[in-house]
Amino acid sequence: MDISWDDARLFLAIAETGSFSGAARQLRIGQPTVSRRLAALEYAVGATLFHRGVDGATLTVAGERLVPPARKMAEWAGELHRAAESADSSPRGLVRVTGSPFVSFDFLAPFAAFVAQKHPGLRLEVKSAIQYLDLGRGEADLALRGKPPTNADLKLVYTLEHHNAVFVAKSLKAKLPKRPTLQQLPWVAWAPPFDAVPPNPQLESVIPDFTPAFTADNYLVLLAAAEAGVGAMVLGHVAHRFSRARNLVPLDIDLGPWAKSQLHLVCAKSALDIPRVRKVSELLVAELQQAKRS
Repeated sequence: MDISWDDARLFLAIAETGSFSGAARQLRIGQPTVSRRLAALEYAVGATLFHRGVDGATLTVAGERLVPPARKMAEWAGELHRAAESADSSPRGLVRVTGSPFVSFDFLAPFAAFVAQKHPGLRLEVKSAIQYLDLGRGEADLALRGKPPTNADLKLVYTLEHHNAVFVAKSLKAKLPKRPTLQQLPWVAWAPPFDAVPPNPQLESVIPDFTPAFTADNYLVLLAAAEAGVGAMVLGHVAHRFSRARNLVPLDIDLGPWAKSQLHLVCAKSALDIPRVRKVSELLVAELQQAKRS
């Protein structure tokens, strides 16, 4: 029995999203198509792969056995795609770069405009994501991450160490003590399902009964709240050529072990064989090196 990559990708999408609707959105097909194709796959395999319920789709024992090889198929499909594209000798076309909401908004979006002006044949797609996308599978070509790669199939291209600072609106700063403590500040912070995303855990560890003044699940909403004077935010204090004017000012507060962070440029090892990915990687490294000098 042969299981095609299309069937394996469908199965994996259901397994990882936990629902038929989630798989349909990820694969950009209709939910009835997902149901029909899964039924055909289960018939071919001779086993039920998912328990269907009101809470979504959960793997059966038979389904759990298929997950590891399906993930390997996804990785090899990404590798095959990159190998085919490496034959194109010109740095032209679409390059997908992923980063946190802050990095995507503050750096990658204006960087895309710079790339378009400098290399008209290149286009950037920025994927703003809290969770790391799978570079091995080809969900993105390049990533700017807060953690270095641990997967042997990924390559660390460059690391930038930068400072963090507490930022507030001028209107809020005027109401605060001259040297406020972390405990004295009202905070804007991540709401569920992102309440485990930094700096929430760090603030919870140093502020007893940490209760933010405002929460949201969207970075731009958090930024707008901070700029309106609702509360303070911890942001990367990085000077780069694309830095936008913020309606925020830094406070003189010691963040201790969180005063510095690292930003890592990461890709699949074979991704740099693709000329357009290599060119964007080189441009990113140049900008990060300039930010480091600044």
